[in-house]
Amino acid sequence: MADKDPQIPIIRDEESEQEQSLYAVHQKIYPRAVSGIFNYWRVGLILLTQVIFYGLPWLQWDDRQAVLFDLGARKFYLLDWVFWPQDFVWLAAILIISALSLFLFTAIAGRLWCGYACPQTVYTQVFIWVERWFEGDHNKQKKLSEAPWSANKVLRRGGKHVAWILLSLWTGFTFVGYYTPIHLLAEEFITWTLGPWETFWIFFYGFATWGFAGFMREQVCKYMCPYARFQSVMFDQDTLIITYDYKRGEPRGTRKKSVDYKAAGLGECVDCGICVQVCPTGIDIRNGLQYMCIGCAACIDACDQVMDKMGYPKGLVRYSTQNAIDGKYPSKDIVKHTLRPRTLAYMFLLGAICIAFVYTLVNRVPLRTDVLRDRLVLSRVADNGQIENLYRLQVINMDGSPHRYSISVSGIDGLSMISGSSVDIPALGTENVNVVLRVDGGQLKRPSQPIIFTIKAEDNAKIVREAKSSFLK
Repeated sequence: MADKDPQIPIIRDEESEQEQSLYAVHQKIYPRAVSGIFNYWRVGLILLTQVIFYGLPWLQWDDRQAVLFDLGARKFYLLDWVFWPQDFVWLAAILIISALSLFLFTAIAGRLWCGYACPQTVYTQVFIWVERWFEGDHNKQKKLSEAPWSANKVLRRGGKHVAWILLSLWTGFTFVGYYTPIHLLAEEFITWTLGPWETFWIFFYGFATWGFAGFMREQVCKYMCPYARFQSVMFDQDTLIITYDYKRGEPRGTRKKSVDYKAAGLGECVDCGICVQVCPTGIDIRNGLQYMCIGCAACIDACDQVMDKMGYPKGLVRYSTQNAIDGKYPSKDIVKHTLRPRTLAYMFLLGAICIAFVYTLVNRVPLRTDVLRDRLVLSRVADNGQIENLYRLQVINMDGSPHRYSISVSGIDGLSMISGSSVDIPALGTENVNVVLRVDGGQLKRPSQPIIFTIKAEDNAKIVREAKSSFLK
């Protein structure tokens, strides 16, 4: 009989007098701990990603934070590189590379990102570890949840939430540390002189981490994540997925280890349900591929342990393709089917964009120049009868080192520069340079002639830019 909460719509069947809720009541999942090769990979990647996330803001590089997205100054620091808003094309390239990588890995081996590196998966697992440390394994957690409130329950639940909140605030603090220098942020946090936006984002990101990883967990993967919904368009019959070998496993049934299951008419699945107990989203992989499966492979580790105890071959639940399970080709040929038109197209596009990205990044010139004409005086005659034009050059040193730049001009015979032939610009600085050009009127063939300004670092010949403009008669 379903819960008769008046806030939940109820369907009444007058003939059978049965009631059924339109919505499934959420039941908390207490995933069982599991060990195995895939669990070791998952733990290793969780530790690696978190060491990078929490540790990277503290890394110093040339007396500054190695990775810093300074939105106020509109400068993005990444080790030796300093990116400006004008470098948006590289951000677009990174997003395209990330999207194509996701498509490629999904087409080859399913939801690897979700199972091993997605922040929701990572923090949910970390919160589960904390929960087990305070409340015990999955059975003890269930008993504690059903038990009446007591000092022990308050202590364990309270300690768990204190640890969750501290971890969440640390996560929010680290997140903001990528946008505000983290050493400065730490001083402001200790003295409680944080700015309003810093305070907001630390607590907002911390609250989101606490809510998503502590309470919503698999609900985010099932109902909020769009990737779960459109993954089917990236899968095909040759995609590696976590699958149950129904030919080996059915008909399933419990039995003793000493029983000859073949003589008893049974398959290799002992129907122990451990594959369901270890699943963080609570699905039964034996029912086939489901969009709720995040590809963590916990069910593979669990099933392999059961197969070992029963003396059966491993791999009843394993990574395989639908075509291999259906017997269209042997399992040893799975790798051969990795290279197919879809994956080859992804590889070609991804490779081409990566090569272009690396090439342009390596050959990036950390200098930008804009030429603006004097709007008040477009052209004038000097005392010696020559035609004179005034310009203002905005020179941006996008390098992490100071440079002295020489300025030259070409395009008209006899064109001379009266002022503004050089400028010193500090690291990541901007200077406006007033340039005066003169030329004999006889050299001008038409009212407007194109000219080219060349700005070059005197200490580095590779740092050079050209800017086009025109000389008016």
